[in-house]
Amino acid sequence: MIPFAIIFLVVYLGANAFLAWRIFTALDMLPVWVRVVVVVAISAMALMLFASIGLRNVALPESLMRAMFNIGSVWLVFLLYSILAITLFDVVHWVVPSLRYGTLIAIVLTIFVMQLGYVHYRNPKVVEHRFSSAKITSPKRIVAISDVHLGYGTSRRALEQYVELINKQNPDMVLIAGDLIDNSVRPVVEQRMEEVLNNISAPDGVFMVAGNHEYISGIESTERFIEKTNIRLLRDSVARVGEIAIVGRDDKMNRERRALKDIADFAGYTIVLDHQPSSIKESVEQGADLHISGHTHRGQVWPLSWLTDAIYEQSYGYRKWRNSDIIVSSGLSLWGPPFRIGTDSELVVIVLQPE
Repeated sequence: MIPFAIIFLVVYLGANAFLAWRIFTALDMLPVWVRVVVVVAISAMALMLFASIGLRNVALPESLMRAMFNIGSVWLVFLLYSILAITLFDVVHWVVPSLRYGTLIAIVLTIFVMQLGYVHYRNPKVVEHRFSSAKITSPKRIVAISDVHLGYGTSRRALEQYVELINKQNPDMVLIAGDLIDNSVRPVVEQRMEEVLNNISAPDGVFMVAGNHEYISGIESTERFIEKTNIRLLRDSVARVGEIAIVGRDDKMNRERRALKDIADFAGYTIVLDHQPSSIKESVEQGADLHISGHTHRGQVWPLSWLTDAIYEQSYGYRKWRNSDIIVSSGLSLWGPPFRIGTDSELVVIVLQPE
């Protein structure tokens, strides 16, 4: 983990230095002091996200923390796409030497793409899957979501819109596959988001498992917050709703989490909720009827989707594994940068029907 962090830091700082130098040289028509100010601003934005995460439990003004988090996270995507665009225009310049202002054109193009990505992120799609089973005698309509990341990125107002979308699907049951909370419980409590979560309408209940971010934000603090809601948190435990058994696995960040075979007997129709899609085979081997995960965000922005596809055997979407139906959601919201470029924000509707 430490070598990876060092490599990431070196690459990240190097990328920022490269971008600062390119912008500094591209603005040669401006006074030197203006260009220096731009470089200083770039340096500040490069550090803001990490500062907001490091200071997440410090009693700083909520507006300041939100601004730092949002500016810093936006900068991550700006850095990635501006460097990709600059590299593209450098190649074009080799072919067409007369091309001028390639760096500035790349910056403008990056901002345009990011605007489209923000609009796309703010309009999640509804994905529906229909499954039939002899274990079911009456239809059930289930809404499954993951990766809402409530906090400085996903605000109370955004949560209100998500709850409205959930209720619009008329679910019997709602399943939350982890990462409901982002990096800290503090902004969630300060914005009284439990009031909004308690507006979820699901007669059979709302069930949730912890994700890695519930541990990042503090699992004990998360549990205290969830107790103020109508959500039932499953940590290596089972909830039964009529013919359906919901098996909630604790996140892999709990190194003492139990094996799946020690949690459930898999009698009746069984749904396994497991935030990270790295133990799908275990669900299949135990005979789960349906497995639901999130976590990957499908990379959130291209080309990071290629990375998640390489890491996970199933990083997104639906697939049939032997007799088990497997769904990995890209998430209703996201972590950090508020953009969806080449991926979707989504809410999953599952319709269970008797055979």
